[in-house]
Amino acid sequence: MRSKRLSKGEQARLAGWEPVGLTAGVDEAGRGPLAGPVVAAAVILDDAKRVRGLADSKVLTPLARDKLYDQIRDKALCCSVGEASVEEIDQLNIFHATMLAMKRAVEGLRLKPARVLVDGNRLPRLEVYCEAIVEGDAKIKSISAASIIAKVHRDRILVQLHEEFPQYGFAAHKGYSTPEHLEALRAHGACKYHRRGFSPVAATFTTPEGEVIELREAE
Repeated sequence: MRSKRLSKGEQARLAGWEPVGLTAGVDEAGRGPLAGPVVAAAVILDDAKRVRGLADSKVLTPLARDKLYDQIRDKALCCSVGEASVEEIDQLNIFHATMLAMKRAVEGLRLKPARVLVDGNRLPRLEVYCEAIVEGDAKIKSISAASIIAKVHRDRILVQLHEEFPQYGFAAHKGYSTPEHLEALRAHGACKYHRRGFSPVAATFTTPEGEVIELREAE
């Protein structure tokens, strides 16, 4: 199913017409977690160098994702990663921060695409023909590749954050709202990498009496 939602760059196109040139697939990772940045990737694949096994990153094992990540980086015409920080997520909200990360990923491509295909039903504001494709990460190879790049890149960030704050178990749950993560929040409060606007985290900033609790520093 293709979304009818159009970006600024697509509004003037003729029915049945698509621009000729390079196509970039775009996807994100990390909208749902309680901690860490949201990450987006943009990938332009090379038709002459096929990457076998591309699929939605969520259905792949970590080992398969890592292997595909290396192949994509090696064979694609170009790849770019964009991030929106925890501070930007708290200031903008997660939706607008995700759109910002996608915009940064596309604008960071070494080659300029003629069109951009984005997973989902919403689009960042881009000065290029752009189309949203529901479940695009399972249908479009370039979006599948972007989903893998974004997921692996973000997972590696959370492993690094784990080294600074091992008490939260970031390396295992990657910031998602698991029972172990919630228990760590209750035990240790929030750290600077937690998203204050997300309710399980916000609850750790005040005591039952309404007193503000400071962010935890690395131990």
